[in-house]
Amino acid sequence: MKQFTLKFFVFTVFAASLYTSCLSSDATPADASKKVRSGSEEYTFQAEVNRLMDILVNSLYSNKDVFLRELISNACDAMDKIRFLSLTDKNVLGEGDNAKLEIKISLDKEKNMLYIQDRGIGMTKVDLIKNLGTIAKSGTSAFLEQAQKGGDVNLIGQFGVGFYSVYLVSDWVEVISKHNDDKQYIWSSSADGSFTIVEDTENEALGRGTLIKIHLKPEALEYIEESKLKELVTRYSEFMNFPIYIQTLKEVDVPIEDDEEDKEEEKADGEEEEDGVDDDEDDSSDSEDEKPATRKEKQLVWDLVNDNKAIWLRKPSEVTKEEYDKFYKAVSKNFDEALTFSHFKAEGDIEFKAVLFIPSTAPFDFYDKYYDRKSTPSIKLYVRRVFISDDVAELLPKYLAFVRGIVDSDTLPLQVSREQLQQHDSLKTIKKKLVRKLLDIIKKMADDELRCKEQDEPDSEVEEGDKVSDEDCKKFASFWKQFGRAIKLGIIEDTTNRNRLAKLLRFKTSKSGDELISLDDYISNMKEGQKEIYFLGGQSEKDIASSPYVERLLKKDYEVIYFTDVLDEYVMQHMTEYDDKKFSDASKDELKMRDQDEKESKRDKALKEEFKDFTKWWKKTVGEDKVANVKVSSRLLTTPCIVVAGKYGQSANMERITKAQAFQDPSRASYMRSQRVLEINPRHPLIKGLKDKVTADEADPTSVSLAKLIFETAMIESGFQVEDTKSFSDRVYELAKDGLGLTGSLNDIEEEAPDNEDETAEDAAEDAEVKEEL
Repeated sequence: MKQFTLKFFVFTVFAASLYTSCLSSDATPADASKKVRSGSEEYTFQAEVNRLMDILVNSLYSNKDVFLRELISNACDAMDKIRFLSLTDKNVLGEGDNAKLEIKISLDKEKNMLYIQDRGIGMTKVDLIKNLGTIAKSGTSAFLEQAQKGGDVNLIGQFGVGFYSVYLVSDWVEVISKHNDDKQYIWSSSADGSFTIVEDTENEALGRGTLIKIHLKPEALEYIEESKLKELVTRYSEFMNFPIYIQTLKEVDVPIEDDEEDKEEEKADGEEEEDGVDDDEDDSSDSEDEKPATRKEKQLVWDLVNDNKAIWLRKPSEVTKEEYDKFYKAVSKNFDEALTFSHFKAEGDIEFKAVLFIPSTAPFDFYDKYYDRKSTPSIKLYVRRVFISDDVAELLPKYLAFVRGIVDSDTLPLQVSREQLQQHDSLKTIKKKLVRKLLDIIKKMADDELRCKEQDEPDSEVEEGDKVSDEDCKKFASFWKQFGRAIKLGIIEDTTNRNRLAKLLRFKTSKSGDELISLDDYISNMKEGQKEIYFLGGQSEKDIASSPYVERLLKKDYEVIYFTDVLDEYVMQHMTEYDDKKFSDASKDELKMRDQDEKESKRDKALKEEFKDFTKWWKKTVGEDKVANVKVSSRLLTTPCIVVAGKYGQSANMERITKAQAFQDPSRASYMRSQRVLEINPRHPLIKGLKDKVTADEADPTSVSLAKLIFETAMIESGFQVEDTKSFSDRVYELAKDGLGLTGSLNDIEEEAPDNEDETAEDAAEDAEVKEEL
């Protein structure tokens, strides 16, 4: 059905064009310009007319911009050929302008025409027939097959259609070409199934090369603007190894001719005589230093567009830092210098060259639009210096999307669609190598930071020549400040490189002060016999340091990692251990400290047995829907009790983060609440007193109220949210009432009579008298 619709559309277009051509009196200007030259020879395309129409129809809504890229690439190929021939025969280049291998683009807004000229090898008559007479050459058949299957046709140039992409924007094209071994010819066609070739007797002699005259369609007049052309050349052909010029109207300094200059001098002399001032001496003294008089005038000039060089083709040792800085600013459109970079060549089954830069600052919207890759293109993909795309999602993982740079491969195929390119095995190999290289770059900065610490020690044996510079010492700290969260996202998403990324993590701890330490540093400082890496999440370092969760840990001199970033606990969900050391959340149930002796273990066991009935009563009083268990704690020192999360429940900090999310699952939140555990400190006077009171009378309302109040207070101190805030506040007010020695209910409040009670009574009496009179 789809093929029938396509053929019907082709037939309709053909019939419409035939009908239009019959109306000779109403011929359009474009039709009038398609003149038939005398003596021209007509040829038929080797491909059928409907195949050519298929390209145009299926590409109706495609990205038409790529036509300029294709034509410029063809021009560069032609100049590469003549340059190669000149290595053995310098005479092929000729002299003067012919020896200048360059591309010139100009336009004629009045005629809606675009001109592209190169000084390449040119084409003979036979070449014109062979190269421009076969529509289905160089991947066009694959393009048609993919288009008919409903594939991606947004980048016609990726199918190798090349020259024929010009018909996306043009209804008639003329190709004027001159080869050293032949005369100058004109090839012309309106893509109607045939083309003509005639010897050129009407245009200026090219000397050598090719001039393409593009008659733009009415709907493609945007390409007649200089700004649009510069944008396309900069985007697609910025790093071509031949200069590309665009004819531009600019203000230039033009010398003033003698007659105009004399008139201005006479006018100036007349003004001086009127003022009575004689400046002959000054004029004579300045006559030698005078510069020729000029004036501003708009003229057409050739403006060089691609002044940035493809430095990745050179050896790293041959490129200066200034050249790298300029290249980075051109690629990233950033005015700051890069933090660091890597210029390398990958060899093997897939060969490519790359220059990768790590910016000094993160893009302002990098984390806001983290999952929107189109908004943050990072790596530009080139094939033989021809820009292909900056939207190849499979080239780098999302967490490294802040990297800027280019990848240029000579082995990637072009005769595939964008979807096929993203799934191509070669691209997957390139991605793997890029990620490894980038992680090596980052690791080197981290290693330099470590070496800086070692060389700053008093007994350091690092020789002066091996010392790391002050600039390199600060690089990783700067990187972590800007992209530390990206590394954490990488640990969550990239299972293959999780261990490599974990070595880059940096945290503050209970012993590090203002310094950030790595997990390797933490392990090297662990106590003897310690097998867990302790951490605690919270809103700030101050809150974590004063938390009851870490009272005994700090007392026993264990180091605790402070998690203050919202991603930290997400990272721990994907990384349960590091270097055979398990992570242990200080706010979770079953916290273990390995340095407990036999005497302490027996004492804790005895306390649990002593408080067994009391903990059962407290759990029943609070309610099983609010607390899963009540138990004697071994982690508390001065705090009466705390609420901890179950082994598989959410910590208080994680629950706070989850609640802030827009799409929270209510059923999951209910399950997490059921995982809470109340741990009591059996040594605290408040707990002892409540236990004695409950032992005397379990049904005492005061004991029940106090048990609930203490639990809710522990909830708040532990970072959880109290659900029934009204009941909690009522219990606090009752406690305050008892402390003040008040009796009765707080709800029994007598309303006082208004201060103007007498006046109100008199007013009422006067109103009564008025009513009686009425």
